[in-house]
Amino acid sequence: MVYPSGRHFLQIPGPTNIPDRVLRALAAPTIDHRGPGFSRLAREVLEGLGRVFGCSGPVVVFPSSGTGAWEAALVNTLSPGDRVLMFETGHFAALWCGVARRLGLEVEFVPGDWRHGVDPGEVRRRLAADWRGETKAVAVVHNETSTGCTSRIAEIREAMDEAGHPALFLVDVISSLGSIEYRHDEWGVDVAVGCSQKGLLLPPGLGINALSERALEASRGARLPRSYWDWRPMLESNEEGYFPYTPPTNLLFGLREALAMLFEEGLENVLARHRRHAEATRRAVRAWGLEVLCLEPAEYSASLTAVLMPEGHDADLLRRLVLEGFNMSLGAGLGKLAGRVFRIGHLGDLNDLMLVGALGGVEMGLSVAGVPHSKGGVMAAMEYLVETAPVAGRRAVAAGG
Repeated sequence: MVYPSGRHFLQIPGPTNIPDRVLRALAAPTIDHRGPGFSRLAREVLEGLGRVFGCSGPVVVFPSSGTGAWEAALVNTLSPGDRVLMFETGHFAALWCGVARRLGLEVEFVPGDWRHGVDPGEVRRRLAADWRGETKAVAVVHNETSTGCTSRIAEIREAMDEAGHPALFLVDVISSLGSIEYRHDEWGVDVAVGCSQKGLLLPPGLGINALSERALEASRGARLPRSYWDWRPMLESNEEGYFPYTPPTNLLFGLREALAMLFEEGLENVLARHRRHAEATRRAVRAWGLEVLCLEPAEYSASLTAVLMPEGHDADLLRRLVLEGFNMSLGAGLGKLAGRVFRIGHLGDLNDLMLVGALGGVEMGLSVAGVPHSKGGVMAAMEYLVETAPVAGRRAVAAGG
């Protein structure tokens, strides 16, 4: 085997690059999870997560993937046979729908074209027609990781209110938390579903629910079976800073460090950086003459960009050649998009030079793969990054600093 010199470019939309500070925190010696040191750690982490979610209610952390947190959101709030309104915005929306159906819920799954987010008007129409109140929850994926389309959560909440419907509002923020604006309390979300390996800068292993008071009230009467995913023992133990079973202590060490990094940069600055990198990426795609999968500018993702391949060209071949030739991983097309798109992840611990390097790898890969394109995508991205460089940096240059 030949050693691939330099660092691997991980440009998939999660898991993301883990910062060195977080890696060092993960390597800390394990402590007694029944001792006072762990209690301080857990309290600090739970309070910090509340700030990132914009949630004044409790936040529950499970040792799990995001799929586990999907299930926890459903089993703690619903009962067998309850109707849930869900929307086919992409591969992960379809997977969440599958979880709900296997749990014995009746899912009304609204078809979609995988190139748009949820239409708030459709939410309003369907809930207004449900005058008996049979729909118990509306479940939406905020940022569809398979397509690069976001759904307008605040507008969906407004549509639900206009319909005067009492359904709970469940939102998957797995690939948006810490990358795209999300306001749990302000937007009236009842349960948010997050995880560790994307905007929170960690390896996989933590599934997260942020809860409203309505969600807590619903959980008291919910009758779907639950044991491991039950919020109640978690909330009871969390009051004293503990878990009802062995916690993922070293992931929590890493999470504490990741939260500190987000707060040092400033959450608004983190979101602005993601928006800026996303726009630079889209400018590169357009300069290449390729097509961004998402069709609605108001729904462009700040976490990733999914790029359609020209007819007759295989996205997986391009991805293989980029990996073999330039030591960079791009996201695959999932589900019905397999082989048709590649995904450029631009979330997490990323700066301008890392993004330019990633886009350079894509542009070289397009040439090696024989994909018809125009040159200059990297230059288009660079020009935008220079134009929008932080004000302090531009002033220093202008002053000769």
